Amino acid sequence: MRAPTETFDAERLLDPADGVARYLRAVRVGPGGVEHVPLAAAFGRVLARDGTADADVPADRRSTMDGFAVRSSDGAAPRRIAATVRMGAAPPVLAAGEAVRIPTGGVLPAAADAVVPIEDAGERDGTLHVDAAPDAGAYFTPRGDDMRAGDVVLRAGRRIGAPELSVLATLGLAVVPVYRRPRVAVVSTGDELIDVDAVPGTGQVRDSNRWAIAGGLAAFGCDVVHVGRARDEIASVRERIVEGLAVADAVVLTGGSSVGARDHVPAAIDGLGAPGVIVHGLRVKPGKPTALGAVGTQPVIGLPGNPASALTILDAVLGDVFAALAGTDRAARATIAGVAGAAFTGRDGWTWYVPSEVRADGVRPLPLRSAHTSLLARADGYVVVGPERSRIEPGEPVTLVRYGAVR
Repeated sequence: MRAPTETFDAERLLDPADGVARYLRAVRVGPGGVEHVPLAAAFGRVLARDGTADADVPADRRSTMDGFAVRSSDGAAPRRIAATVRMGAAPPVLAAGEAVRIPTGGVLPAAADAVVPIEDAGERDGTLHVDAAPDAGAYFTPRGDDMRAGDVVLRAGRRIGAPELSVLATLGLAVVPVYRRPRVAVVSTGDELIDVDAVPGTGQVRDSNRWAIAGGLAAFGCDVVHVGRARDEIASVRERIVEGLAVADAVVLTGGSSVGARDHVPAAIDGLGAPGVIVHGLRVKPGKPTALGAVGTQPVIGLPGNPASALTILDAVLGDVFAALAGTDRAARATIAGVAGAAFTGRDGWTWYVPSEVRADGVRPLPLRSAHTSLLARADGYVVVGPERSRIEPGEPVTLVRYGAVR
């Protein structure tokens, strides 16, 4: 077993992207199985099979305007208005010298090859008059213009949102194959922690971290299992990890991940079997004392105990880990483009996640106090500073990343 001081050399810390990449090479994180859910329950889930069109969509040529379906070969000559296209019904026959009324979305008659929009048409005594000959192909959608039979429209691994629901319904998938939601056990550590509904005494704090982490995991599409708190003893930490591994696919702990005398998480992970701790410490602020480990194929993640550090690392760094566990691609973040209303200062070669707020004069950093529970709730998101550039000047472009907003 490695001693903490041997695994937390600040000069050898990895960049967060490199640390996660190393971790994912060592631990083949993936979804735990496939289940089938009704279309009504598919929102937010991850598609487990490619969505393939079994027919052309649209199946018929459909008008894009309210107007008249015509033959372009009749030129600019007047046309007798012979019939009306009804939605949901087969179109009437169109003969030479005729026009039929057609609504937006209506199916064109077989002989029609153009639509004259109603605003370009003149109607007198049942006759259609046009100023110019319509162009063939005007104002309708060809058959198969949206999807062709055999097209892979949605790839497995796609998170299902409103647009994806529309496609799945169009493909006729009333029951959708999705990856099982990963179950993640949350463990908070520390002798100072008490229940949320208890009154803190001297030196005590309410156990708030587990709820922040639970919310962050839910945003990644995970089901959360709350495991009891661990005392600041290695046996207690190990016991809680084992309890979490028995009921979940992964375990996330908060607190006890640093190198102090009472920081037992890394040693507890190592003591439960290979591969143990793979990455200990990252070149980031906040959240340097992060431990990325596994027992067998089950991830066991040790987050810092400071509230802002724990949630920031989960949100900014570990998205790829939990995206892989859910069966989807890299976690895409919702962002806001803006300009810096004040200077953002980091540290050369490090990555800083700076909590920030949007004001009328631009995006401004908030004072970074990792122990402050309310900091991230006050922020509109965070700005990434570094590792290539350690300073963003006022007036320069910045990208604000929204907390917990996975697209």
